[in-house]
Amino acid sequence: MCCEKCKAIQQNRGYELVTPRRISRGRLQVQLEAEGTYECSLTGLVFEASEPVLVRYSVLSWSKFGAFLQDSWKFAGPIFNVDTVGKDASVLRSIQFPHSVCIADPESEMKFSVLHIKDRRPRIEPTVEHSGSHVTWNVTSLSPVGPIIRTSQPVEHHGVVLLYKQLGSGASGYSFHVYLATNSSSDIKDIRQQVQGYKNRYVRIDKPPTCKLDEGKYRLLSEPEGDIKPQDLKFTLAVTKMKGYFEAFFEQPPPFKLSLIEVKTDEPVWSATIREGDLGDVIEKKPRKRTISRQRSSSPSEEETACKRPRWIDKPDGAKTPAPQRPDMSDKQLLQVARRLGKGWKQVAIYLGLNVTELEDIQAAENDVAMQKLKMLVEWRKKMGPGGATALHLLQSVEDLDELPTEVYQTLQDMVNT
Repeated sequence: MCCEKCKAIQQNRGYELVTPRRISRGRLQVQLEAEGTYECSLTGLVFEASEPVLVRYSVLSWSKFGAFLQDSWKFAGPIFNVDTVGKDASVLRSIQFPHSVCIADPESEMKFSVLHIKDRRPRIEPTVEHSGSHVTWNVTSLSPVGPIIRTSQPVEHHGVVLLYKQLGSGASGYSFHVYLATNSSSDIKDIRQQVQGYKNRYVRIDKPPTCKLDEGKYRLLSEPEGDIKPQDLKFTLAVTKMKGYFEAFFEQPPPFKLSLIEVKTDEPVWSATIREGDLGDVIEKKPRKRTISRQRSSSPSEEETACKRPRWIDKPDGAKTPAPQRPDMSDKQLLQVARRLGKGWKQVAIYLGLNVTELEDIQAAENDVAMQKLKMLVEWRKKMGPGGATALHLLQSVEDLDELPTEVYQTLQDMVNT
């Protein structure tokens, strides 16, 4: 966390850290081995268990529940659906939910509660306590639950700035989307799914994202000057299905320095420099034609109505000089993955960007199912091009797929770590 004020008031919880498994439908699963308090390493959820229990949970979107927030209540962190397998909810004494609110003083007048969707009806339930990072709630039953806040004072949030580059734009220039969000798994997941639904493909450029955001207007500046639309963007806690964003376009190659300014105070809250090493192999090595500055929309555009789901790639943060590229996956490695793909391998293929005709051609040319899966992955490698088909690329392309077998995820993770 970037906030020195909140760091000062957070206690060293010392809970046992547990890493969950990814299972179907985007859910996580963790076995709590005995009575005690455990913290999920991926989500920050903290479970207090009275006995051994298997817990399943997933991050949800506030867009499904935002209409239930009335009377100046606002979401304060991600909303989760939590369940215990084969045991009553009472085996979990309490759950601590991470929140994104910046708290300089633990005795401030902020009122935390949780929104609990019980029997499809919203209930606002009290919390036990809150810290600089978490809200503690005594479990009554298990269904969608998330932290909310009501206060008469302006609320400052720990925020993130998420940066994406449009793939295939290097021939005429470099196009980026810049999103503002709370540092909440629900917000970040919404943006990721929004980007995945665009007609064009985008790659996330990982830069230190955290900052502090007040509700209000922000301005994105660049060096050298680029074509940035809109001039100002409002950061709001209002629950919306589609998130607004800045679009920044540059004709010249990197580096580009981006700075986010709060309009009201004219103070910088975030900055990052994009270098060629950050873009890696997504830069198009083609002669560029000069283009006239274009009118570019920052509001949800025709991309957001497209049905095609693109391939997904997250690129690691680059250094000042490009890091050595990992080799693309070999035929042997692809075969290892192919053997672990289940009956839903065709869904994986579509998720990786193959179309139905390509799948039919593969099946017509090969009778052995294992070889069909291998040829599908070989076709993916071919589409990605040299340097774009490492184990990390494949892992990040499919890790959000609901029906991905755990064995596939673990195999790719092992390849990445070796």
